[in-house]
Amino acid sequence: MLISEAYAQAAAAPPGGDLLTTLPMIVIIFALFYFIVIRPQSKRTKEQKLMIDALQKGDEVVSSGGMLGRVAKISGNYIVLEIAASTQIAVLKSSVQTLLPKGTLKTVEKD
Repeated sequence: MLISEAYAQAAAAPPGGDLLTTLPMIVIIFALFYFIVIRPQSKRTKEQKLMIDALQKGDEVVSSGGMLGRVAKISGNYIVLEIAASTQIAVLKSSVQTLLPKGTLKTVEKD
């Protein structure tokens, strides 16, 4: 009379939910990661490789160190850049960042 009856409680659900609800979320996160990070980086790498393979004598380029110059000679993994009149430096092909439009160096030299 003074003590109320005790009822057994059902077991608590395990934390984290079931596999059918978490698996689609993992797939969605991986897909977002692929389209936001992996795919653009691989596309940029492919474009960079094509640009380096297409370098020719006379092209105007910018190196990764910020040096602007005209390609004077290509040999193996190196190119020779003419950065000023009768001043040439050898750099790795892979250090070329950007291929400039023809005539860019003339406009820079005037300034």
